[in-house]
Amino acid sequence: MLAFAGFTLVVATLFGLYVAVFAYAVEDMFFNGLLEREANEQLQHHAQTGAWKAPRESWMQVIESATQLPDSIASTLAREPRRREFPGSDGRHYHLQRLQPDAAAEPAWLLAEVSQLLVVRPQRAGLFQLLAWSGVAVITLALLLGAWLAGRTTAPLSRLAQLVDNTGPDHLPAVHAQRFADDEVGVLARGLEALIIRIRAFVIREREFTRDASHELRTPLAVIRGTTERLARDPSLSPAARQGLSQIHQSALQLEQTISMLLALAREQALPATGEANRLLPVIERVVVEQAPLLDDKQIELDIDVPFAANSTLPLAVLQVLLANLIGNAFAHTAAGTIRVAAEAEQLRISNPGDGISDQALDAFSKGANSGGFGLGLAIVQRLCEQHGIALDIRHHDGLTSVAFPLMPAPATS
Repeated sequence: MLAFAGFTLVVATLFGLYVAVFAYAVEDMFFNGLLEREANEQLQHHAQTGAWKAPRESWMQVIESATQLPDSIASTLAREPRRREFPGSDGRHYHLQRLQPDAAAEPAWLLAEVSQLLVVRPQRAGLFQLLAWSGVAVITLALLLGAWLAGRTTAPLSRLAQLVDNTGPDHLPAVHAQRFADDEVGVLARGLEALIIRIRAFVIREREFTRDASHELRTPLAVIRGTTERLARDPSLSPAARQGLSQIHQSALQLEQTISMLLALAREQALPATGEANRLLPVIERVVVEQAPLLDDKQIELDIDVPFAANSTLPLAVLQVLLANLIGNAFAHTAAGTIRVAAEAEQLRISNPGDGISDQALDAFSKGANSGGFGLGLAIVQRLCEQHGIALDIRHHDGLTSVAFPLMPAPATS
């Protein structure tokens, strides 16, 4: 808008200058034309009589010698012999025409004092005021016209922006592209409408999948776990059958844990933080009992250093998934030694003997040599932490691998 107004100001100023120059030029041409006509008559009369006659106009006079020119015109003419217009004292203004009867004769001068005949100079102040007010009027009109054109041009885009503002999976806007003109904004509206229709279908399929997967996958796994636990209590099982049954139970446990994490990540938004503090020790104890089959008679000592009063503001579902994966990962990848779960400085750290965790291990479908899973665990944990704004701290020092996360993290911003 300011650029439009600036351009209009420049155009109006140039137009005003052109008008002023044109007015002065027309006035000078008028006087010069009168002088030339009078000069021709004077030359004809001089050729016939050998003398100069009195000019037709009273404001003209014939000066036979340059030294007789008034108001220092002679000195100025000596410096600028081709000049025809001269200012005088007391507001007088002169136009000069050379009278040269023949090359050998002394030239005479036809002098016109035109101060009383000037039109532009007396009206100059009024002319500039008129141009100034006209410029202001034109600029104002240009601003109004520019604002109207800008509003008309951007109105469809603004309306489209209002439709998609504050869009979320629960309130996708209806664009109705047919309401927009067949122009660039219309093309954008049609593209957004098609995209929103696809997103709405994706959201519906996501919700249906998470709902169906939660029931259809967890129910058979619960049956498998329950059946293997009952069969494991049968004293008549052979050692080979008991080992196979233990592997089935561990695989079902790992699969149930993976499904829980995938379903947590399948949600478009992070679970809302309720602000309620969850008692930490009971959750850890429950997870340890659930993951105990992964120990498989290993020579492992579990050291839990968590005060009974320790709390966490993480959503309970997220806390359970994190603990199940991290503790289960420590159980599965530790051959012997001490696994320590400790609450320290408002964070929970899980340490176990190991070779450390490489950056590649944090990628999906990357697993360690001793892992029996599908290589999704740590990658899923990392994505879950990113989704909920949890800073995951992974370290390896003196043969110990430790993973820590804050018990009371700041709320996630996305």
